[in-house]
Amino acid sequence: MFTGIIEEVGRVAAFAPAATAWNLQIAAQLVPGSVALGDSVAVNGCCLTVVRFDAANLWFDVLEETRRLTNFNELATGHAVNLERSLQPSGRMGGHFVTGHIDALGTVEIFEPRGKDHYLRVKMPAGCARYVVAKGSIALDGISLTVAEVAGDSLTVWLIPHTLAATSLREKKVGVGINVEVDLLAKYVEKLLPVRPG
Repeated sequence: MFTGIIEEVGRVAAFAPAATAWNLQIAAQLVPGSVALGDSVAVNGCCLTVVRFDAANLWFDVLEETRRLTNFNELATGHAVNLERSLQPSGRMGGHFVTGHIDALGTVEIFEPRGKDHYLRVKMPAGCARYVVAKGSIALDGISLTVAEVAGDSLTVWLIPHTLAATSLREKKVGVGINVEVDLLAKYVEKLLPVRPG
């Protein structure tokens, strides 16, 4: 479980197919100093298991399915990625509950400064918007954000300067993929409600 509060922006050092999975190496300064083998780390919001680490790098095995369903298929050497270690029971809950299980791959439609803030609109796959509400929580590339509005299959968020400075969003361009994890509560509510005929 994660909070969506990014601890560090790492850089892809290598990402290549190996014998049994894709091998992802992330260069970072903070996170490698306090992980253990087998720990969970959210990389762009996707929960991955640490399979190796040293003082300045983390290594993960990435399934082909994970690569296909997330924006990992766009990662290349030098790309910035958001990193967050899993929530500790004694930790502060600053964002919202984020599982690290990506629900959809969205696409950046608009990303531009408007006044002192930045405006971000993300197009989601058909059907995903039913889990998103205005003023609700959303995780985009693992970042806990508040939804400003939902229109059709698109959602918008406003970003303060700190969010841009502390995450990889500052390097996003229109047309690129962004990992979307909707609020867990919406999925449980849908599952628990009785199915009503058409």
